[in-house]
Amino acid sequence: MTSVWQPTAPCTPERCAAGTGPAAGAARAVLRLTAGLAVVAAGILFAPVAALLGAPLRHRLTGRWARAVLRAFGVRVSVVGVPPGHPAPHPPAGPAELVVANHISWLDIPLVAAVLPGRMLAKSEVRRWPLLGAAAARGGTLFVERDRLRTLPATVAAISAALRDGSRVVVFPEGSTWCGRRQGRFRPAAFQAALDAGAAVRPVRLSYGPTGAAAFVGDDPLALSLWRVATAARLTAEIRLLPPLLPGPRTDRRSLARSAQLAVERLSANRPSPSVHQCDNSSPAAASSVRTPS
Repeated sequence: MTSVWQPTAPCTPERCAAGTGPAAGAARAVLRLTAGLAVVAAGILFAPVAALLGAPLRHRLTGRWARAVLRAFGVRVSVVGVPPGHPAPHPPAGPAELVVANHISWLDIPLVAAVLPGRMLAKSEVRRWPLLGAAAARGGTLFVERDRLRTLPATVAAISAALRDGSRVVVFPEGSTWCGRRQGRFRPAAFQAALDAGAAVRPVRLSYGPTGAAAFVGDDPLALSLWRVATAARLTAEIRLLPPLLPGPRTDRRSLARSAQLAVERLSANRPSPSVHQCDNSSPAAASSVRTPS
């Protein structure tokens, strides 16, 4: 049973996964799906080894693995907001930060990890998934019991401790996936962890085109979503890095959450044109700048 406080979205697969655009051939789709699952499996296999490495090397390997996942599924990626003159899609290493992004798809995880690798906050059900759960736990994933409100303070404390230790923590504060055409409210709990740790908050805007191909909402089966992504002919993903928010001494978690949400919403309504750095891609067309529709 779903908790009355657990965030939910009105998006459904029937309404939001429609209009997926041109489709790739069946043979190419099967090849993409096979390659994508093989790269994911390789990540699971080597997760215990990666857990033994230092954070900088582990993050570099995580970023490369995440980009390989996206490339295998045929997803073209553009990164917007990289500091001028920086040659790679990763921003320079800095102090710990809480990365907050809107949530559309399972693709959000490798998309953010490709640019801002860090410790993810995931629902506790993921820990019980075969293979993936163990790999996520070894990779430093933090888990939240979404249906048990009394465990929330402990989760906030764990996020705060990770930030104090210098880790980057990635959170999807809507608490549920939305189709990308609409956005949910940013829940304030994780922002309290940033305040407690004195860490900056970096809002991030994720978008896909065509939106329906990437959307993974409601009771959409994962297998169907994987196939929809694999069959999309020209699926693009865009990640836009916004300037970090530096909380002041009088900032509270609700105002901080609202500021981050407004920054992401404002970007959706009025999209600036800073420099764009392309990630490597399986298609030669990825060498040029890709604009992803909202």
